[in-house]
Amino acid sequence: MLVVGAHPDDETFTAAGLMAAAVREGRRVVCVTATRGEGGSMDPEKWPPASMAEVRTREMRECMDVLGVEEHHFLDYVDGTCHEVDDAEGTARIRALIEDVAPDSVLTFGPDGMTGHPDHKSVSRWTTAAFEQAAKEGARLFYSTQTPGWAARFVPIMNRFDVFGPGTPPIVPIEELAIHVTLEGDLLDQKVRAIYKQISQVEHMIEAFGEEFFTEGMAEESFVEAPYQ
Repeated sequence: MLVVGAHPDDETFTAAGLMAAAVREGRRVVCVTATRGEGGSMDPEKWPPASMAEVRTREMRECMDVLGVEEHHFLDYVDGTCHEVDDAEGTARIRALIEDVAPDSVLTFGPDGMTGHPDHKSVSRWTTAAFEQAAKEGARLFYSTQTPGWAARFVPIMNRFDVFGPGTPPIVPIEELAIHVTLEGDLLDQKVRAIYKQISQVEHMIEAFGEEFFTEGMAEESFVEAPYQ
């Protein structure tokens, strides 16, 4: 399994349960992150912008340790500037990883970028093109999405923090999903512990919504198979 995100925590929100389950099954799981999330300071006094790359690199390492993922790669693009990277270059970086890992499954954002973030959209373009160029026969590409029930419950509340841009998140009926899991028990606990390692990004939401509500919002992981119209 190859999981491609733009910033530390993208992979954890969308696919931590799937990654942890795959590790438990003895499968190889590789995670790729385009940037170190250096633009992600939510509180300049507590999290000085100058130190955010270091903070989020450490958080990412600790998060992967919780999930049992031993292979992680940063592409080291600058947070917020992926749209300025030549698509051919970004695609070549992902293609090299696909050629090396030869994954059965590749998980990433869809063209919408889940939240509309330009970095997310760039990663989707690169990964889709790289998959088309280099995926082995039988491999499958999946785009992260949300269900109508999840969106109705959680989007209005999460948008107190402007999580989702206009027209997002993507919403797909459960019957049209290629992957849909509702995490429970140890697996949900493992995902939540991994997310809490990214504390610079989630502490404000935990404080605002409460741990129980936040945990409930992390339980579903949903993907459509690309291309999806």
